[in-house]
Amino acid sequence: MEFKNVTVVKKANIYFDGKVVSYTVKFEDGTTKTLGCMQVGDYTFNTGSAEVMEFLSGELSVELPNQKEPLIIHSQATFEVPANSSFTLHVKSIADYCCSYAK
Repeated sequence: MEFKNVTVVKKANIYFDGKVVSYTVKFEDGTTKTLGCMQVGDYTFNTGSAEVMEFLSGELSVELPNQKEPLIIHSQATFEVPANSSFTLHVKSIADYCCSYAK
């Protein structure tokens, strides 16, 4: 998949001492996505707006709000995270992702 007619912010979004790095992609319609990679580790993220997380590679488990069992990802998967919540990722191999943010 590729995106056309976008603006990419050159400054990286760096989290967890550089173990999670992403770049912001802005679309003509005002929507925003981030593209990034996560190293092996455990990470908790807080959301402001709702998010759709799409993993393109990697092995990890995800603890989502209101879910009793973690979501297990082997390679590709997509899941939604509600606004004003948090979720925890347990990354077992380098993971490549795209995060879409609700307007």
